[in-house]
Amino acid sequence: MDFEFNEEQRMMQQAARRFLTKECSSAFVREMEQDPKGHSTDLWQRMTELGWMGLPFPETYGGVEGTFLDLAVLLSEMGFVCLPGPFFSSIVLAGSTILDAGNESQRRAILPQLANGSQIATLAWTGTSATYAPEGISLKAEVSGDAYILTGTKLFVADAHVAHIIVCAVRTNVNEPARPEEGISLLWVDSQSSGITIEPLQTIAGDKQCAVHFQRVKVPRTNLLGEQDKGWPVLQRVLHKAAVAKCAEMVGGAERVIELVMLQARERVQFGKPIGSFQAVQHHCANILTYFETSKFMTFDAAWRITQGLPYEKQASVCKAWVNDSYRKLLALAHAVMGGMGFMEEHDLQLYFRRAKAAELVFGDADFHRDLVARHMGL
Repeated sequence: MDFEFNEEQRMMQQAARRFLTKECSSAFVREMEQDPKGHSTDLWQRMTELGWMGLPFPETYGGVEGTFLDLAVLLSEMGFVCLPGPFFSSIVLAGSTILDAGNESQRRAILPQLANGSQIATLAWTGTSATYAPEGISLKAEVSGDAYILTGTKLFVADAHVAHIIVCAVRTNVNEPARPEEGISLLWVDSQSSGITIEPLQTIAGDKQCAVHFQRVKVPRTNLLGEQDKGWPVLQRVLHKAAVAKCAEMVGGAERVIELVMLQARERVQFGKPIGSFQAVQHHCANILTYFETSKFMTFDAAWRITQGLPYEKQASVCKAWVNDSYRKLLALAHAVMGGMGFMEEHDLQLYFRRAKAAELVFGDADFHRDLVARHMGL
């Protein structure tokens, strides 16, 4: 692996840092936490004009033919500023699912609208058990003539309240399957369909998660993505890629946390000296940097493997397990250096702490991914 970004990636990284630092201040992040919609339409449009929405999509579908590593670089910059909005849910989750499983007609109908920012999509995975394991998919889709009838609830559906399209993981084999991964299918659903109720949820991160209730919602059978009853392999690929993408966001957040800690270590004076001159604080800072550098390496290594078309499933799970734990420990040390001020709403550190806790759980916590690694090892 070449550990250096290429020239285009460095240019994108620098341009994204300049743009987001200017347009997405911590005050803006706080404002969007209180905003019912959760993002700025004006900022969304300007991001679209920069080509970010189309980054992972082929030119055929209105994209710019970027790689997964390109996407990871951009997501890291978004994590650096705690960017609010539906980019992750629309482009990383729903977009990649449609690109993976959709037929040519579905791709041409949906992806250009995601790439030009005119529509927003999201992925509804977890049910009432809130697990990413196949047995957690309980939303029933019964065949009735030329349609599926959906009944059930999806939890923690990101940005469902602003989405035009909801890609749903459903159980089309409503009988008890021999294996839980059997009988799972993927459908794209118009969010305005009769029988859908969307309920906003309160979250620690202030992001926009929703419960989506389906009461005999009619979905045309032509909205099936891929083959009926064979959606689980697609979801596995989406899970691993989304886990690495979320790690990229966490790495970007960790970089900003280091800046906040170093500022405190240099400027706060105790006993007539900057606290950064004390050995205990220096040890904390050294450990913070260690957690950051290892997380950064593992994240971009996994993103590189995905880009190169190499096997990446084990590396993705190793990455998510490590970054989950490391970012939590990094922030604990950051709070130790910062003191009580870091927990105050007025300070930016708490923004990263809250988002880190949410990111730790989404797409599988550390134990979930350690279990997947053990399976890869034949255990």
